[in-house]
Amino acid sequence: MTVLSELPVLSMVVFLPVLVGIGLLLVPEARRRLVAGIWITTTAVDLALIVALWIGYAAGGGRSTGAGAVAGASSGTGAIAYETNLAWMPTLGSGYHVGVDGLSLPLAAMTALLFLACAIYSVRQDHRPRTHAALFLFLQTVSLGLFVSLDLILFFVFFDLSIVGMYFIIAVWGHGNAARSALQFFLYTFIGSLALLLGFIVLYLASDPHTFDIVELIRQDPLKNDPLVGGLALLTISIGLAVKTPTVPFHTWLPPAHTDAPAPGSVILAGVLLKMGAFGFVRIAIPILPGPWHSYAMVFVIVGVVSVLYGALVAMAQTNFKRMVAYTSVNHMGYIILGLGAAGLAAGSNPQAANLAVTGAVTQMVSHGLLTGALFLLAGVLFARGHSYEMTEYGGLAGTAPRFAALTAVAVFGSLGLPGLSGFIAEFQIFTGSLGAAPIPTALALLGILITAALLLRMLAQVFLGPERQPKSEASERDAPAAETPYDLRPRELLSVAPLLVLAVVIGVFPRFLLDLIEPAARALIALVAAGTQ
Repeated sequence: MTVLSELPVLSMVVFLPVLVGIGLLLVPEARRRLVAGIWITTTAVDLALIVALWIGYAAGGGRSTGAGAVAGASSGTGAIAYETNLAWMPTLGSGYHVGVDGLSLPLAAMTALLFLACAIYSVRQDHRPRTHAALFLFLQTVSLGLFVSLDLILFFVFFDLSIVGMYFIIAVWGHGNAARSALQFFLYTFIGSLALLLGFIVLYLASDPHTFDIVELIRQDPLKNDPLVGGLALLTISIGLAVKTPTVPFHTWLPPAHTDAPAPGSVILAGVLLKMGAFGFVRIAIPILPGPWHSYAMVFVIVGVVSVLYGALVAMAQTNFKRMVAYTSVNHMGYIILGLGAAGLAAGSNPQAANLAVTGAVTQMVSHGLLTGALFLLAGVLFARGHSYEMTEYGGLAGTAPRFAALTAVAVFGSLGLPGLSGFIAEFQIFTGSLGAAPIPTALALLGILITAALLLRMLAQVFLGPERQPKSEASERDAPAAETPYDLRPRELLSVAPLLVLAVVIGVFPRFLLDLIEPAARALIALVAAGTQ
């Protein structure tokens, strides 16, 4: 992998989608099939490049050398690979600094896979297909850029651009009250980003010399001796990240945005954009502010538990399939916050448990992206056939749509943490690592698994079992040949959903390839928090 290490492959991965998207917009009146082919090819090439980076990273290729590697290794982020650090705004101490490690590379790979799934699913998109594909390619660049950012301003730019991209996807291609939901999403998350920027400025002013470079800020630990300001910086940064994650009480924008977004938009919103907030905690809040994170870790544990229980209970009350899945996202993201908070509590006394909790939290980010992404694509299939998300209008679909039922069952069992699927690997690590540090909150959070299992199994029974009941299908003969049942998955839908669930099974049965990547970075992060508490 030495060739990869000598080329700016990471920047190629990040900017390839948006460059192709610009090219699509410059081609007048491109046919829908041509647009779809270019979009799918671009996302497939991007995924292949990330897989090559993963193989090189696992083999030790592409690692930074010299001072950059030493700073990265001591920063708690693990070894940084495929690093590029160019002057961008030198008077502000901000640069184009990108790189990957065991925390960011799995999320980048998951992001590329989800965008490929959306491209395949959208083959028949006939409403402004060029603009639709170009906007998703833009959003792919923004998402990948955020996960590889090692500079606060660069992170913030990608963070805000993701809001813009998703706003237009919901507003233009959504349904229902799409304009209102898009505006609500934009205002909530944009206000959260302002709080995030305020925290970044505090870190910049506290550093000496002033810098926005994440690796340098981790090395300096600029607020180590000022717990009051450190606590305020953690508060503002955490609010900004909590809105995007989202956690209770900053979650209210999520259900309407999901309900009215198109299926591919919901996939990216849940699978990728929510992870930007969670990833911000492990990339910025914890390593740059290890002392304040340890001091206020119990607050995050409580917020995580409340999100777990609230998300599960409200999801149980839903009759709308898509809103139910949206609230389970609040529930599942709560497990991540619980694990990270418990890791802050245990870092000094039980680093092994803390490492397990962080590893589980990052694994949960990947698992949730795969499983919930699949569920939202399946929700899109349901709406495309019956033009309704109301579960009470459906029944007995297992008999008429066996492929649809089978894949939905796999996604559901993965989401409720069944052994053999990725959800179990993630949640088992989170609970095992958290139980010793916060036994009572963790025990309460276990109830979330029971409630989630009940509501998802009830959904399966209502929609797929019992007597057949469904709204009148409006599928055309082109979409549903006479030999097919109108509600079952078409080849493009099967091809978009199945790989996500296959990977969830692979992680559930053979998790080592993922855990071997995450654990060293998690261990270094916990060592940093432990040092910050002394």
